[in-house]
Amino acid sequence: MSYETIHLLTGNEDKLRIAKNIFGEYGINVEKSDINIPEIQAETSKEVASYATKIAFQELGVAVLREDHSFYIDELGIPGPFMAYMDKTVSVEQLIKITDTLKSRDAHFEIAASYVDINGNNFECSYDVPVTIANAPRGDNKLNWERAMILPGSVTTFAETDSRTRDHLWSQNYHSIAHHIIERTTEY
Repeated sequence: MSYETIHLLTGNEDKLRIAKNIFGEYGINVEKSDINIPEIQAETSKEVASYATKIAFQELGVAVLREDHSFYIDELGIPGPFMAYMDKTVSVEQLIKITDTLKSRDAHFEIAASYVDINGNNFECSYDVPVTIANAPRGDNKLNWERAMILPGSVTTFAETDSRTRDHLWSQNYHSIAHHIIERTTEY
C-alpha cells in the first residue's frame, strides 16, 4: 500500500528524525518542509499546530504535519505554549527557585499534533506527559530546563535520560496519526 508523503513543518532535526523513524515503521514517507510560517501565540499547543498546518496546506496543497509542545507548571498554569521563550530567558536555577515557592513541584507537557491530508481533512491529537521539577539541576549543561524535569517513577532528569527514552515520549502523536492514515486509507 502506498501512502501520501507527509511534509513535517519543523526546523528541528530531532523531530524530523523521530517522525521518519515512526512513520517509516508504517510505510509512510516523511519529508521536512522549509515553509516559513510564523508561530502564533495561543493558549494551547493544539491551536499553534492547527494554525500552522492550515496555512501550510493552503500554500503548499500537500499533506502537512506540525507538532508542538507546551510545558505547564501545574500550580501556576504557565508557561504553556510560551515555553520556548521562557526556556531561553529563565535559567534552570530560576525555574527551581520559582517551584521552591510552590506547594507542588508537579508539572506536565502537552504534546499536540495537527495533520492535514492531501484533501484538506484535518486530524488532531494530543497527550500529556507528567513531570516533577527537581530540587537541583542535573545533567548535560547544554540543556536548560531539561536538567530539572523528572518523569514519574524516575530519579533522573531529562538531561540524564538516554535519547531512546526521550524519543519515545515525543512520538505517541506520530503513532496516532499513522493509525489514522492507515484506517482512512483502508476505508476507501
